[in-house]
Amino acid sequence: MNIVFTIALLAYLVVFIVIGILDIKNIKSFTDYSVAGKKQSSLAVVMTLLATVVGASTTIGITTTVYNIGFPGIWWLAFGAIGLILQSVFLSRKVREIGADTLPDLAGRIAGRPAEIIISLIIVISWVGVIAGQLVAMNSLITFALGKSSTVIFAVTSVIVIAYTAIGGQMSVVKTDKVQLFIILIGVAICMGYLYITKGENNATILQNVELLNDQYKASNLFTQFFVIGGVYFLGPDIMSRNFIAKDGKSAKSAAWIAGVVLFAFSVVITLIGMWLRYNVTSEEMNGLGPLMYAVSVMPKWAAILLIFGLLSAILSSTDTCIINASTIFVKDILKKESVAGVRITVIVIGLISLTLALFGRGDIMSLLSGAYSIYTPGVIFPLMVAIFAYKKRRLNLGVWIAAVVAGGLFGILGTYFGATLEKIGVPALIMNYLTLIGMGISLILSLLSVKWKK
Repeated sequence: MNIVFTIALLAYLVVFIVIGILDIKNIKSFTDYSVAGKKQSSLAVVMTLLATVVGASTTIGITTTVYNIGFPGIWWLAFGAIGLILQSVFLSRKVREIGADTLPDLAGRIAGRPAEIIISLIIVISWVGVIAGQLVAMNSLITFALGKSSTVIFAVTSVIVIAYTAIGGQMSVVKTDKVQLFIILIGVAICMGYLYITKGENNATILQNVELLNDQYKASNLFTQFFVIGGVYFLGPDIMSRNFIAKDGKSAKSAAWIAGVVLFAFSVVITLIGMWLRYNVTSEEMNGLGPLMYAVSVMPKWAAILLIFGLLSAILSSTDTCIINASTIFVKDILKKESVAGVRITVIVIGLISLTLALFGRGDIMSLLSGAYSIYTPGVIFPLMVAIFAYKKRRLNLGVWIAAVVAGGLFGILGTYFGATLEKIGVPALIMNYLTLIGMGISLILSLLSVKWKK
């Protein structure tokens, strides 16, 4: 497969470079480059939104989770779908009509410059880890397809992704997302069809073991993931970046709703793939392969290559969005410049930093993303949500509002990176397990206290 894959990979990447180069002539302003001109239709927003959220964590990561804990692994994506639908109902139109270009820009408009700065720093720093996590997953996929590790091919692929993102900006990302989403959906659909139709001798057992909770996934996990994962889909920077490119509030609202419904359907399909693997393949049979990679290995060559490119598309469609969004935030919201050249340079810098972390770092995609989300969600979701609802109705006490962001983020950092230290000094396990939720609770209380209810 390695020669065929290498040739196909080259052709695949050339297409995206060409898209980026062709888009140069369409970039007339910073708005065109950073938010695709703010003129995308509902269909375009739906496609780029789905391509953004369907990444390594929602394909490779979910099938691994389902293989380990069973059907309750569906909740990661199910809560994502719920988050998108809730966004459509409560936020999409209101956020789009404020006229911001980024999430920190939104925070600045409704809460002031200090809010813009602190939200920017949280996103840029956290999202370097998210990008690195996506690249780690991409490296594993390339290694599998080639049958051996190739730092050169991985690095070249990463550099090309960084290049087309830098060249065409958000316009190119939207267009490449459409291509990538089509490949993702076809690849995953063929995989499920092959496993359940061609190799479906054990389908009845799988259906008998469909359960929403079990010993590996309890009600407490349900509660935590609803806020941590659902919160990112409800008001995350990459999700909301698709809101900002919509042509109007109505388009943004309908896109979030449709994407939520489609994402829920996708969550069922990818979970059922994980379930087939759980009840048909032992860990010994996988011989070190991840569950989804094992599925690739048993499929016909043509279908295997298509699924590999589907997974690669899932990773790249999330990676380029993260890079362009983090870079735009750094230039527009931290440096306060509307410079296309500045964002292009930042795309290259952030991309190369993330690539370096991916080459020398450790960790799987789910742990890396969960770590980033566990910091972002308690620090940002509730303060920003409260500020949006209070906009033009009530004033905010900025000091208390900033304290809400800092307190939530601090608890997220403690729970994610200092668990062992806290355990050594005697912090009870009950508190340790819920530090992120405690942070969210404190953040919510302080956010509500920041609102000046009396005019």
